[in-house]
Amino acid sequence: MRKTIVELLKNAGGDFVSGESIAGELGISRTAVWKHIQKLREHGYEIISRERRGYRLKDAPDLLLPSEIQIGLDTEIIGKEMEYHPSVDSTNRLAKKLAYHGAAEGTIVVAEEQTGGKGRLERKFFSPRGKGIWFSVILRPNFLPHEAPKCTLMAAVAVAEAMTRFNMKAEIKWPNDIMFNGRKLVGILTEISGELGKINYLVIGIGINVNISRDDFPEELQTVAASLSEICGEEISRVKFLRAVLEEFDKLYREVNSTGFDNVLKRWRKFNVTLGKNIRVISAGDGGETFTGKAVDLNSDGALIVETDNGLRAVYAGDVSIR
Repeated sequence: MRKTIVELLKNAGGDFVSGESIAGELGISRTAVWKHIQKLREHGYEIISRERRGYRLKDAPDLLLPSEIQIGLDTEIIGKEMEYHPSVDSTNRLAKKLAYHGAAEGTIVVAEEQTGGKGRLERKFFSPRGKGIWFSVILRPNFLPHEAPKCTLMAAVAVAEAMTRFNMKAEIKWPNDIMFNGRKLVGILTEISGELGKINYLVIGIGINVNISRDDFPEELQTVAASLSEICGEEISRVKFLRAVLEEFDKLYREVNSTGFDNVLKRWRKFNVTLGKNIRVISAGDGGETFTGKAVDLNSDGALIVETDNGLRAVYAGDVSIR
């Protein structure tokens, strides 16, 4: 309901909208409208009220609120339901809890900051307040569990496609790290609940460094992390960028459920910076074995094919660095 109020005020183009017309549109009393306006003000909306004229939106907050994200969001599945938090330990943890209790497919959990976000291999993920996009999406796909790892590739392609909409060049290092000049912009973590032959749900967590300056990063990350604003030379609207990511994600996910992952793998190859390079691999299996070789391709499962001195090896999970 508050989303509709915001939409009505935005559509007015800076003019006043009467409380009576808002009440009529929503089928509620003018007193109820006033209460919703007060809540919006608490969330940072600057709304001017004038007797006998109504309400006018002067400014909207730079917050990842459903009332901001969902206006104009062109998706069929992703983001129709949203849960917003100023601060959480982990959006993935909350999303898994919601999924377990039956949350609808496409529900996203978004936060202004994470205090305990983690990436692959249990690495901590720096998620400061108001500087990035930290969210998780719940999926209930119709494909089999062995296909689930390819969803990390799908998520990386969705972010890369969103970057192209903002005139930024995206580079994906296998499997899903999005890079800028060798420094990491985006982290993605997929977690699955399933059983033999069936996925109950997937939760895909995506952390995007948007407006973090190099000095904002902890010292140990300043040489390995980057942000989108560094590429553009100016701050980026987090609301608009998240909306773009959700729209690209939605298109890819509907395609995958309909025709499989072939096109996702094709588009991943377009953005990749791993294939053809000499790499060092720390395997997630085999006791964390480390080996080197040349990345030559992806197989149909999304595994990285590495040419080593002892022949070809398929890497399904692990950490890759380009030598």
